[in-house]
Amino acid sequence: MIKNKESNIFKELVEEVSSFKALIETPFTRKKNAVCWSRKLTGDFSEIVNKVEQSNNLKELCLEELNGLKLSQQGQLARTIILNDHKKLSSYGASPVLNIIKNYDKDDSFFPTDVYSFHVDQSPIPIDTFLCTYFGEASEILPNNQAKQKVIIPKIRKELLKLFGGKDNKEFESFLNEYFFDLHYEASNQAEIINLGNGHLWKIATDHPKSKVSPCIHRAPKEKSGESRLMLIC
Repeated sequence: MIKNKESNIFKELVEEVSSFKALIETPFTRKKNAVCWSRKLTGDFSEIVNKVEQSNNLKELCLEELNGLKLSQQGQLARTIILNDHKKLSSYGASPVLNIIKNYDKDDSFFPTDVYSFHVDQSPIPIDTFLCTYFGEASEILPNNQAKQKVIIPKIRKELLKLFGGKDNKEFESFLNEYFFDLHYEASNQAEIINLGNGHLWKIATDHPKSKVSPCIHRAPKEKSGESRLMLIC
């Protein structure tokens, strides 16, 4: 179940659809920069996570390895759903990747630029981000009017200028862009954060030259101790 699904902010930010066709065909609008194919999935996705040997914090699970797993009937149902999602996205022209995530690398600097920080995706070509968390903690999104770009917050900008070692000019703006500082946001104190939930396939807007809407601000969740996430993303 999607947390905050009945809230006004969810309805303002998210367009819900009932099929993959509608997911890819539904355009973003001025306020709605996220589209959700809302689903209640069957199958045991945790079994897939538990059956895969994982030595690193993040493992890309290839289809060959996924197909080679010996699974129960419920595990097989889960695998079929993942394979179908992968096939749909690939046929659409996307390049889906299935990850098992213990945790991402964390940036402990004064200005973290890891995926746990609210950020937007950027691309030089028109493209959307698709993602689905099948098991484990799910990603979160944030309304654009409830966040502020970090680089315009005076105290943060002051520290970035020290790091840059120069003046606040075009070269400084290029520096912010080169190191992705300008892609990160700070949520307001009263921000209503939306959890994307398990099993739902999402399309969120990216920052690209032809985009007519604001990119969707999102972040990776803090994982539960001892529980990996199973996630498809492209």
